[in-house]
Amino acid sequence: MSQATPKDTATTPAGLRHRAEAHASAFPALLAQAEHLAATVLLGEHGRKRAGMGDEFWQYRPTQHGDGLRDVDWRRSARSDATFVRQKEWQAAQSVMLWVDDALSMSFAGGKDRPTKGHRARVIAMALCVLLNKGGERFGLADRGTPPRRGEGHLTRTAGHLMNAEGTADYGAPNARVLPAGSRAVFISDFLGDPAEVATALTAATDRGVRGVLLQVLDPDEEAFPYDGRTVFESMSGAIKFETLKANSLRDAYLQRLAARKAQLQDLARKTGWRYMCHHTNDPAAKALLWLYQSLERGAS
Repeated sequence: MSQATPKDTATTPAGLRHRAEAHASAFPALLAQAEHLAATVLLGEHGRKRAGMGDEFWQYRPTQHGDGLRDVDWRRSARSDATFVRQKEWQAAQSVMLWVDDALSMSFAGGKDRPTKGHRARVIAMALCVLLNKGGERFGLADRGTPPRRGEGHLTRTAGHLMNAEGTADYGAPNARVLPAGSRAVFISDFLGDPAEVATALTAATDRGVRGVLLQVLDPDEEAFPYDGRTVFESMSGAIKFETLKANSLRDAYLQRLAARKAQLQDLARKTGWRYMCHHTNDPAAKALLWLYQSLERGAS
């Protein structure tokens, strides 16, 4: 579901300045909302019995795609026909890559009392970065192509990148080729575009030993389809337009297709070892953030 938006008229110096000032004013607000949201999630003890770069031995595990030769514990491996990696208790050095959809469809909001899907996605993503940073983990934006880092400076730069991201396509898709092997990933989108592109990304990520989560963000109107009578449906770019005199006659078919899309995402996540959740913009953001953080802690399986 989408609606028409005014065309971009920021082609003059004054227009560019106006857009820059708008982004600048929203930048601290995004950080403030993210910090507040992150404060609602309690961090556990620093050592959380997960694999990583701590000092205490935790367990051996069979080698996986993406492990290097230097990761293999040859003494333990010599006692069997398989090779094993010596894991230590997780403390800090984990890498989490985030893809936050900035396509035009994410600018949809069904009511003035609700945030756009894009704004909610950015706030949740930034709040997750705040939590990861406090836990000593590395994080980065997949579409920036830069190595994951940690620190307050990197947190500030990440917020800036999120605020300045402006896609031009109606729908977005993640790119798994930029994900470091063996890392974890978070994809946040409405996932209303071509499902084949998402399937390709998750398959490629899985082949690189990447596990992660899919957070689908939808507006309640996209779930309820509260339209009746004469209605004009238009993509956010205006490239697609459809008019009907009986919108309510489309409700059942639309809801069936949406349910099928969500089931497809769930099945895809299950087959690739990822996790899936659907979040609505009229629900508390803390619920989605807590689910994301706990899913990353437990590891996708």
